[in-house]
Amino acid sequence: MTGYPTRIDFAAAAEIIRDVAANRMLKAERVPVTRAGGRVLAEDVVSPVALPPFDNSRMDGFAFAHASLSKDGPTVLRLAGEQFAGRLQNLDVGAGECVRITTGAPLPRGTDTVAIKEDCVEEGGSGSGSVRVPSGIAPGADVRRRGEDVSAGVRVLEEGYLLTPARVSLAAALGVASLAVTQRPTVAVFTTGDELVEPGLPLAPGQIYNSNRDLLMALLRAEGLEPTAWPTLPDDPERMETMLTDAAAAFDVVITCGGVSAGEKDHLPGLLATHGRIHFWKVRMKPGMPVLFGEMDRALFLGLPGNPVSVLATFLTLGRGVLDGMQRRREPRPHWKAVLAAPWRKTHERLEFLRGQLASAPDGRLQVTPNAADASHQLRAAADSNALIVLPEGAHDYRAGDVVDVIGC
Repeated sequence: MTGYPTRIDFAAAAEIIRDVAANRMLKAERVPVTRAGGRVLAEDVVSPVALPPFDNSRMDGFAFAHASLSKDGPTVLRLAGEQFAGRLQNLDVGAGECVRITTGAPLPRGTDTVAIKEDCVEEGGSGSGSVRVPSGIAPGADVRRRGEDVSAGVRVLEEGYLLTPARVSLAAALGVASLAVTQRPTVAVFTTGDELVEPGLPLAPGQIYNSNRDLLMALLRAEGLEPTAWPTLPDDPERMETMLTDAAAAFDVVITCGGVSAGEKDHLPGLLATHGRIHFWKVRMKPGMPVLFGEMDRALFLGLPGNPVSVLATFLTLGRGVLDGMQRRREPRPHWKAVLAAPWRKTHERLEFLRGQLASAPDGRLQVTPNAADASHQLRAAADSNALIVLPEGAHDYRAGDVVDVIGC
């Protein structure tokens, strides 16, 4: 018997991660709106002003009162001035008059409708004379009304959601100068194994290049983080202990690759059990079954298997949950339903995350093509894929056209 869950199903592992990460939520900080992109919002944003803040023109053209138009055909209006985007001019537009106006310019007093410049004919020269306006223009045409996008005093951005470029732009448009966001976790990245050699150096017999470090660093940077790569952990438990305890005292998260299975050189489960706490070890998933999760000192500890495809799958499906929980992210990650473009035979009982290529079919449906190279060491298959196909527990024969869940890589 162990003092922690082992060989648990994926849903149980994800729930444990949510609960543990919720107790390790990071503090909030205020940052300028210009630096808030990619962060998780720590408090709701309520609009301080309406958007647009005033009635304005949707197009370049001429503004006038709709009541000035003839019902029987085109109307000639006297050109009484100009209103460009910027400060509102002190213009009063009377019956039978119009003003030249540009896109985004505020509507002068006495106007409620805009005619597009290309549909009108100026008479008497630029800046003076008159304008022939066509018939059939609806009241309020090409006018953006105050508050039609956002009313003042309403919630426009929700705590726990990612600040995408469009959401940052919305905050800026409302005049919000700074936003409360959750601090980003600091992350230490380790790879393990005496067989690892850095890219660019010659390989001796039995050695391989260290690809997992660059894989993890790229995955973490894609999350907007600035991870720190530590030297490779040797297959020596004492040296491992020294390096890991140093990292665990200084970082919010420690992520390792390799050394978590049951081999003679897999020391990490024992080290974590001795110097920290294991929350679970081994999940009924493919690839990535030996994944290890716990904590040591101030850090949450995520031990990923050594095969690169296992690193990819476990980070995307479980590792991101650790980071999301610590950053108070409540917004669900994108996922889709798609039809299989080819049949697939699943012969094992574990939940599987199969690599595949997600694309739009000619009929507009999303379809995903499984990659036949499905072994956990086959990195080329992962490089050729842009999605993980979620195949539930249980052996099953899938047919082309079956609907499956898909996670973006």
